[in-house]
Amino acid sequence: MNRTVLIAGGGIAGMAAGFAAARAGCSATVFERAAEFSEVGAGVQLGPNVTRILQAWGLTHALKQVAAFPSGLHARSIITGETLASLPLRDAAVTYGAPYVTLHRADLHELLWQAAQREGVQVHGDALVQRVHQTRDVVTFDVLARGDVQQHLAAVAVAADGVWSPLREQLLGDGLPSFTGHIAYRALVVQSDLPAHLRSQDVSVWMGSQAHVVSYPVRGGEYLNVVCLAEGRLLDEDANNLQSLQAWNSQKSEAQTLAELHRALQGACTPLTDLVAACREWRLWPLCGRPAMGGAHEHVQGRVALVGDAAHPMLPYLAQGAGMAIEDAAALASQLSGVSAADVPQQLQQFAHARWQRNARVQARAVRNGRI
Repeated sequence: MNRTVLIAGGGIAGMAAGFAAARAGCSATVFERAAEFSEVGAGVQLGPNVTRILQAWGLTHALKQVAAFPSGLHARSIITGETLASLPLRDAAVTYGAPYVTLHRADLHELLWQAAQREGVQVHGDALVQRVHQTRDVVTFDVLARGDVQQHLAAVAVAADGVWSPLREQLLGDGLPSFTGHIAYRALVVQSDLPAHLRSQDVSVWMGSQAHVVSYPVRGGEYLNVVCLAEGRLLDEDANNLQSLQAWNSQKSEAQTLAELHRALQGACTPLTDLVAACREWRLWPLCGRPAMGGAHEHVQGRVALVGDAAHPMLPYLAQGAGMAIEDAAALASQLSGVSAADVPQQLQQFAHARWQRNARVQARAVRNGRI
C-alpha cells in the first residue's frame, strides 16, 4: 500500500495523473464511471508549457501521429475579417524547446490512455467512486462497480472527476459549480469538404462584442475544429437541470442552433459566416465554473489531491484547461517519487503550494480574456 495511488476519473486529468504516478514508481489504479473510456468534446490547444511535459514523458512520437502543428495564430475582427495581430507558432520549438500543437480531445485522451496502460496503470470502467474516507495513515475509495460497492485502500487518492466532482463536494463542501453565462457551440468539419478559401492549418481567433470564434486544425490537419463562444441564456428547464448543465454534447434543433449562431454573429464578415454555414451537427456546451482558487486547501485535503477541473475549472479563453491538468499530473508525480507512505501528506502539501497560485492566475486570466 505504501506506493499505491487511487484515481477517480478517467478523463485527460485522470489518465495523465495515472501515467505520471506510474512513471514515478507508484502502483496506480484509475476508476471511471463511464462504461467505456472515451473523451468527449472537440479540440484542444497545447502550448510549449504542456508539450514540454509530454516530450519528457516520452510521448513525442505519439503526439506527432495525431496533432497538427500550426504555423501561426491570427486574431481577426469578426466584423471586417481583418487581421488585428499575429503570433508566430512555427518557431515555438526553437524558442521554448517544445512545439505548439492542436489536436482532438479524443486523440489526446487515447494517447494518454495507451501510455498509461503500457506503464502498468490499472484502468476500470463502469466504476463510480462514490465516497472517499481517510485516516492519518490510509485513504479509501468506495467504488460502485457492477452493482456492488467495493472498498479500495491506498496511500494516496486523486480526485480527477471533473468540474462536477462529487469528491470535491464531499471534501470541501463548497457547493456546485455555476453557469457562467457563456455557451460554446462546437463543430468539426472535414477540411476537404470546405471550399479552398475556408481551409486552414493555422489558429484563427475571431473577436467581436457578442461572440468569440476559434478555429484550428486537428487530426493532423484533416479536420477543422470550430468553436463559437457567446453569452447566452439557457431554457428555464435547462438552467435548473443538472443533467443539462453537465452535458458536453447537448443538441438543440438545427433551426434553434442556427438562429442562436446568427444572433451571436450578427454583422460578422462573409468568410466567418461562410465557415459557420459550412459546419453541421453543432453541439452545445454550457460553460460552468467556479471562482479562481483561493488557497492550497482546494488542491489537497489530507491524503487526497484534487487535479484538473475538480480543482480549478477553466473557461476556454486561454486554451489552458487540459494543459493545467497535465501540469498538475507532472507536479504531483514529482512529489510522490520515492516518498514513503508516512510522508505523503507533507509531500501533497508541497504539491498544493507549488500549484494553486499558478492555476488561480490562469483561471483569472481566462476570465479576463473572455471579458475582453
